[in-house]
Amino acid sequence: MPTSERPSGRRSEAALHDCVELLRALVRAACVNTGEASSGGEIRGVRALQQFFAPMADRPDGQSRIETRVFEAAPGRASLIARVRGTDPEAPTLGLLGHLDVVPANAERWTRDPFGGDLVDGEVWGRGTVDMLYLTAVFAAMLREAAAADTPPRGDLVLLAVADEEAGGDYGLRWLLDAHPDAFGVTEVLSESGGMRMGRHVAIDVAEKGSAGRRLVVRGTPGHASIPYGAASAAYAVGEVLRRLAAVEPAIQLGPLWPPFVAARVGDPELAARMLDPVRLDAALPELGGIAGYAHAASRVTISPTVLRAGQAHNVIPGEAHLDLDIRTLPGTTDADVDALLAGMLGSLGDERDPAVEIRHLRGWDATASPPDHPLFVAIERAIGETDGSPVVPIMAAGGSDARQFRELGIPAYGFGLLSSEWSYERYRERIHAHDERVDVESVGLTLDALRRVVAERIG
Repeated sequence: MPTSERPSGRRSEAALHDCVELLRALVRAACVNTGEASSGGEIRGVRALQQFFAPMADRPDGQSRIETRVFEAAPGRASLIARVRGTDPEAPTLGLLGHLDVVPANAERWTRDPFGGDLVDGEVWGRGTVDMLYLTAVFAAMLREAAAADTPPRGDLVLLAVADEEAGGDYGLRWLLDAHPDAFGVTEVLSESGGMRMGRHVAIDVAEKGSAGRRLVVRGTPGHASIPYGAASAAYAVGEVLRRLAAVEPAIQLGPLWPPFVAARVGDPELAARMLDPVRLDAALPELGGIAGYAHAASRVTISPTVLRAGQAHNVIPGEAHLDLDIRTLPGTTDADVDALLAGMLGSLGDERDPAVEIRHLRGWDATASPPDHPLFVAIERAIGETDGSPVVPIMAAGGSDARQFRELGIPAYGFGLLSSEWSYERYRERIHAHDERVDVESVGLTLDALRRVVAERIG
């Protein structure tokens, strides 16, 4: 678009081309996060962004409107904060929160190089294209457009391109908020987990479930494996714990976001009525097809055994085993609620006087939510409606993202995106962290168009 214009939501093919090329560069940066401190290498993604912003230094007045700072929590674990200053200190400061790291990929299971960034038949292939490099690229493109305009925005626009989201943020946003809390100054935030289709509606994440992970330490009586009499293997005890765990049925809780979700996604009135009834909901789940998993997760606390460890040598009967549980909680669920649920499951195995099973807390967080009537959410609704005519439905994400850390500070944060019409929620879930992950250019363009409108309304 001409630099004399502010972003207005109109499609710019040149801007879309540059955004797609940035996305391909971020894929090729291959910032693979295994959870180890030495992985990630997000400094490569930071360098790609710096190169993308470099033309802003060539303005006629010689002044770049983009202020950038690079922070490294550990060698190579870099995050970039880039800011375009606004003219009105009373205007909102809009944060665009993206991450640079991606999960590992097994190249042998891919049709194309997972880190090649190939553009084929209108799709960009590569690990992280959906989660969430396409959005990080769109956010960066929006910042560059705002910087290139002759008229600066009223409010600040801030890109937060962070490391380590896929492993909890100890080398990314969590660390930044602790070590450099004054580097942000945002009053509202857009991030991932939005844009997929729920029927004719576009889903926008306004909330996330919490995490209350637990480790069950299961004790037995060790012994030599060749003489098992008198020993009591902790592995057998784990089997009993798992049997009991499989029978646990947390109570169904249908919160305020449940009816809008049902109305958007379920067209059959009789099926919708059953889904709104806690007594009949579970019997209706098999009729939902690919959306059943989300409906199950969004309507209750979930408990998933994920890691089991018992014994170290094949000839030693283990006296202790560890069972890790991924537990996702709903708004209002407390740690005491989770412990009571597990204690009820364990029964006499968890007797406080001589417990055969001890419950230990892993790091977690509460469920978070932002109001669906906040002006930023209203701007998102309007922008998506004006871009492709779709209505919006607010949803709660079953998983977690960095956005929760801003919600915990009282800063409203929303998932964002506008994927093309074939991107049902099922397709979105199938593509994330999957073999042959890829995103279509049309979705990138739609998201950039909608973001222009949001920026114009909130800080333009």
